[in-house]
Amino acid sequence: MAVARVTRKPTNPDRTTHQRAHHPGRKKPLPAGQPREWYESHNRRLKAMRLTIALLDAGVYHPSTADNTRIRATADRIGVHRPSDTTCRMVRALIRYGR
Repeated sequence: MAVARVTRKPTNPDRTTHQRAHHPGRKKPLPAGQPREWYESHNRRLKAMRLTIALLDAGVYHPSTADNTRIRATADRIGVHRPSDTTCRMVRALIRYGR
């Protein structure tokens, strides 16, 4: 009876596991040729996601406890520019629908 042998592709000894891993924090350039509104909404969504993650890490799990003051204080704490009212609404929506 033949036995199948599992073989692995040889790894490159010059690259560490850290270099091969995906880095979600690494920024990539945005695609060119989009209208300005696309870039604005894209950056607004990114900021809202960063703020939502920071609020969830701080223990804010309900949109009713995430008022504009708390969201803006979190933005100051994590080093993000002061969010607009629209971005604050988006943060509350992400908290609400992420449950």
